Amino acid sequence: MTSVSDPVITLSFGAVRGRWRGEPGDPGASAAFLGIPFAEPPIGDRRFAAPVPVPPWDGVRDATAYGATAQRGDTGITLIPEPSVEGDSTLNVNVFTPRPGDTDAALPVLVYIHGGGFTSGSPASPWYDGRAFNRDGVVTVSISYRLGFDGFGEVPGAPTNRGVRDWLAALEWVQRHIRDFGGDPTRVTIAGQSAGGGAVLTLLGMPAAQHLFHSAWAMSPALGDVPAELARTRAQRLAELAGVPATLDGFRSVPEGRLLALQQDATKEESKDPLAPVRSILRTGLPWGPVIDGDLIPQPTMESLRAGVGADKALVVGATDDEFTMITDGLRVPLRLVPPGLLLRRIGADREVVGPYLAANGPQRRKGGAAVIGRFISDTVFRSTVVRAADARGDAATWVYAFSWPSPTRRWSLHCLDVPFWFDALDLDGVAAIAGDNPPRALADAVHGSAVALIRDGDPGWPTWASAPGTARVFGGPASAPDVVRDAFASVAALV
Repeated sequence: MTSVSDPVITLSFGAVRGRWRGEPGDPGASAAFLGIPFAEPPIGDRRFAAPVPVPPWDGVRDATAYGATAQRGDTGITLIPEPSVEGDSTLNVNVFTPRPGDTDAALPVLVYIHGGGFTSGSPASPWYDGRAFNRDGVVTVSISYRLGFDGFGEVPGAPTNRGVRDWLAALEWVQRHIRDFGGDPTRVTIAGQSAGGGAVLTLLGMPAAQHLFHSAWAMSPALGDVPAELARTRAQRLAELAGVPATLDGFRSVPEGRLLALQQDATKEESKDPLAPVRSILRTGLPWGPVIDGDLIPQPTMESLRAGVGADKALVVGATDDEFTMITDGLRVPLRLVPPGLLLRRIGADREVVGPYLAANGPQRRKGGAAVIGRFISDTVFRSTVVRAADARGDAATWVYAFSWPSPTRRWSLHCLDVPFWFDALDLDGVAAIAGDNPPRALADAVHGSAVALIRDGDPGWPTWASAPGTARVFGGPASAPDVVRDAFASVAALV
């Protein structure tokens, strides 16, 4: 049901109707415009094609419900509630703004890219609602993109990195239209977590994206950087499983749902060893994601950052202390008597790394083998990426943080735990499952406040990595410890 007070904005291609949350003009009130398409549905002949702009429409389009998601079906219980929404028009944006229609407001803009390993995730999560950022004078946008093989698989005759092209198309949409929502297209900050954090670093190091944003915040970044040859091998394997030739027509003949089911088999190792999936991740990284195609992504992200791409943009990058230790918790009993050094070798750690790594992680070692493996995965996939990105940027404005508050329900400072604090969304459904019934308000104020400071002022509030090498802001550390620490990431030195 619509109301006469519902905000309507007329864009160059048509009008959209959103919905107010709170009374217009009241402190904290903001409007949400959901499911606005930035590209045509990627189906039929547009499947595996670059995103195509939507044609103009007549009348007023309802934008009061989330649009269709590239994620399909019920994904079960996840750390972040990210619902799937049925439909074909999966390339859409959600805009949250305190000043709809005020083209002179010129508020800073946050564009958020969801995570999910580049194979799942949804911009329709209530955690990604920009209400708190709106309260602080920031227009917020969450975007969708194609996932898995449809988004990132190598398809002969089709453009590479279609999911990346979706990010670019959404950011171009923001440049063209965000003024109509009260935003300033010259003050756009991109942010994301996990694969979304990896997307942020990818965009930061991508020459074709430099005009689309001015600062970035990468939470627990999981980079894709899939080598082109490996992407081709995986595509061939997927075609064999689907029983079709590895061609554009062959892949188009396979329903999206079937490809989604088969893409896991295409990268799965046949092994009864419970550590086999760990070895696979550490050896080859995420199975699907941005590919180093020599075109849109001309070189690995770290090489690009080291060459100075994106050096004019401020970056905040960080991770939780124990991103993936939760996945090894179930192995505590069977691994309790196995020497940690042997465990690290079993999951593929280089022999020359094992000794220095264990020496630098004494407290974790005392918690047992499962804790050591969990920390090693966290360090290899996420925390070493933080240090490598900060180092690669040299003198560029880069701030590093660690989120160290342990979950009262999951024991660790685990993957995704920082997200509701970053969005200042502690009262939402699903938060208590990983943050307990009484998550600390002061911690949310600190994390969210730092995000607003970067977006609004270009500085989150602690020394840069270049000015004090090794320095990081620690969120949620022991009360007796300082907030700014010179060696917060010393434990990953053996990996970088």
